Amino acid sequence: MDISVEVSLYPLDKKYLSRIDEFIKRLNGYDTIEVRTNSMSTQIFGDYEIIMKILITEIRDIFNKKVDSVFNLKIINIDSRKFDQ
Repeated sequence: MDISVEVSLYPLDKKYLSRIDEFIKRLNGYDTIEVRTNSMSTQIFGDYEIIMKILITEIRDIFNKKVDSVFNLKIINIDSRKFDQ
C-alpha cells in the first residue's frame, strides 16, 4: 500500500538547522522512497512498510544522539501526489 507522510522535526537545540538538514539528507539517501521538502515540512511517498521502517531507523538515530526533539507526523493512507495534477 502506498502512503504519504508529512514529517516536521523540531530539534530543541541551538544547532537545529544542521540537525534538520542532516535528517533530510539521510531520508534522501533512500532510493525506495520519494522525498520532497519545503520550508515547513518534509513529505515522504512510497510503500507503507518501507517508509515505516525508515522512520523507525531515522527517528531512533536522532533520539540516540541525545538531542531533545519533537517530531510531528501526518500519515495518509494514499499517495497524495495524485492530487498535484
